[in-house]
Amino acid sequence: MSTDKSIPAAPTSPAVEAPPSRAAVAGDLLNAIAHGTHYDPHTVLGAHVLAGQSKDGRRWASVRVLRPLAAKVELVTAAGRVPMQHEHEGIWVTVIPAPDGKAPEYFVAVTYGDTETIIDDGYRYLPTLGELDEHLIKEGRHEELWRVLGANVKEFSTGLGPVRGTAFAVWAPSAKAVRVIGDFNGWDGRGHAMRVLGSSGVWEVFVPGVESGMTYKYEILTADGSWVRKADPMARYTEVPPLTASRVTEDTYEWSDDKWMDKRAETNPHGEALSVYEVHLGSWREGLNYRDAAHELAEYVSGLGFTHVEFMPLAEHPFGGSWGYQVTSYYAPTSRFGDPNDFRFLVDTLHQAGIGVILDWVPAHFPKDDFALARFDGSALYEHPDPFLGEHPDWGTLIFNFGRNEVRNFLVANASYWLEEFHIDGLRVDAVASMLYLDYSRNDGEWRPNVNGGRENLEAIAFLQEANATAYRRSPGILMIAEESTAFPGVTAPTSTGGLGFGLKWNMGWMNDTLRYVEESPINRRYHHSVLTNTINYAFSEQYLLPLSHDEVVHGKGSIFGKMPGDEWQKFAGVRSLYAYQWAHPGKNLLFMGSEFAQRGEWREGGSLEWGSLNDPRHAQVQSMVSDLNAIYRDERALWEQDFSGAGFRWLEYNDVDHNTVVFARFGVEGPPVVVVANFAGNPHEDYRIPLPHGGMWREVFNSDDLAYGGSGVTNPHEFPAQDITWGDGTHSASVRVPPLGVAYFMPLGR
Repeated sequence: MSTDKSIPAAPTSPAVEAPPSRAAVAGDLLNAIAHGTHYDPHTVLGAHVLAGQSKDGRRWASVRVLRPLAAKVELVTAAGRVPMQHEHEGIWVTVIPAPDGKAPEYFVAVTYGDTETIIDDGYRYLPTLGELDEHLIKEGRHEELWRVLGANVKEFSTGLGPVRGTAFAVWAPSAKAVRVIGDFNGWDGRGHAMRVLGSSGVWEVFVPGVESGMTYKYEILTADGSWVRKADPMARYTEVPPLTASRVTEDTYEWSDDKWMDKRAETNPHGEALSVYEVHLGSWREGLNYRDAAHELAEYVSGLGFTHVEFMPLAEHPFGGSWGYQVTSYYAPTSRFGDPNDFRFLVDTLHQAGIGVILDWVPAHFPKDDFALARFDGSALYEHPDPFLGEHPDWGTLIFNFGRNEVRNFLVANASYWLEEFHIDGLRVDAVASMLYLDYSRNDGEWRPNVNGGRENLEAIAFLQEANATAYRRSPGILMIAEESTAFPGVTAPTSTGGLGFGLKWNMGWMNDTLRYVEESPINRRYHHSVLTNTINYAFSEQYLLPLSHDEVVHGKGSIFGKMPGDEWQKFAGVRSLYAYQWAHPGKNLLFMGSEFAQRGEWREGGSLEWGSLNDPRHAQVQSMVSDLNAIYRDERALWEQDFSGAGFRWLEYNDVDHNTVVFARFGVEGPPVVVVANFAGNPHEDYRIPLPHGGMWREVFNSDDLAYGGSGVTNPHEFPAQDITWGDGTHSASVRVPPLGVAYFMPLGR
């Protein structure tokens, strides 16, 4: 005899007599129950108190269970055992006393061959979702959707002892029937058919004995009479791809980042220093799992001085070559590197090292894989049914129906889920432009105007506003970052004024203009000087982050090192000058992994970074310079405190075309300014007069041409006075040495 671990051993008290009569059920209904095709099996299965009472005043309950192929079935109650009679195709029935009009609690003793197993009956439980949950889901306002949908492990106290199991719930409004299948029932869902809850479209069942780690899917009977097997849209754990089943999981992790989280809630990160190291976890160091990577990444990023790590998408995706941008399980960290608690360990470890965590989030589209969201219940459920609105012609993917309450809720809650359940500090929202425009990547005749006759996707805009507003309200101190490549107005404006409500926007214009400029040979840069200086014309139109991301080092674009013209020395110098210029330019900073040591080759997701190149001192020297850049950046408020205001920037000299040189000052609210001299010519400028914003003694605090960084050593090692000579847009000036292909920072003494 075997007994389910979730229930106590069977009682041995005397059996209770039951009357011979029982409530009749129509044959066609019994047949549907037996085959798991009924929309509400709980109306037949489980315990149901019979109407009226017997002559002696007692009440009775009819109990039916579905146990196909069983040789014998008995109910096990506190009073003893009650034999059940086979009724129809695996349905067994009996009648038991119902004192006070309530059916007693029971387990089921089932005998297959010579083996008896005692199990609980999930059909005796009330729904694990309440009426308020149903209402909020239907209205699209359930902000903690993951707590009620998906697979949630539950423990109930019963008169027969504690019972553990999993409550399954899924939204499938067009389904005719839904069953849970998994390794716990031999992938035969007939015994675990779900009930639909009112008009919500949510199906639910509690399955005793199903524990964390078990695999499952939903088996859905569509309107055309076919069965489809689908992974759970709300799954929080999955099998390792290419396997596609969902897994039950429990959050058993004990966090140790209370100090970080308390500080986060009291901080406005948009007004702080922000230096982001972008990581593709699978290829940073190939073969590491979440826990292996935790300490190595924390130590490495801490040593470089970055404030945050940004992970390319880690939600589950079937094809690694998509880099995570084609998601099939929006609530599940990819199982390629471990389970969800392992991912929590990674985030926790980074937090304890003082490093924030940003995660790429992909609500713009999803793939057409049959096992996942596409036509989930046989209908266009998550995707928009109109192909003009529901398909990406370039990417071969589907677009969410942003105007459907439940779909919008699915995504808005998903953003909060990552921020709250995994302590993620920010979401970088991918492909925002593709959501904003109805004609994105479409020819004439392939799109329809909105109700106002425009090209804006009003439903997607409303979704983004809600997602941002909800995330900032529920998780103070986080970042919502838009990858938006157009000039759509108000991306980082508050939703209260009609903006999209993001905190930051990737400055794609800065990236394109700056890379276009530095890719030119120094001898030709004088003809493109305005490309370099033009970036300030739009630097304060939004709250910007300056990205040198993965997109710039793949698909034949070459690495940052490879983009630089000239010989080896010039290439290294070009990389150093680019980073020093980026760190000084208004806007927060992001650098993709490998670029910090001037990796030579393009990034490949199928292997590790070129770590061996650090054996070459020139690569190690670039890495050392990035570390020093981050240190001075974090220390000097002028470099970040007024990133979004023209008050934080002043041109001192922007038109020296002949020398390929610009000079500007950065200002904080208080404290000393930083004067930046950037020379993009291949030769040094000796006795070069630079404008300064005020008098006093000055000193050089950083120079990308320092010998320690592999430069030629054209530096200014001594303090010098600002002369009372007006020059450019400065009230004072001084003659300095300006390095070739180099950037120098100057600061006043004693201010």
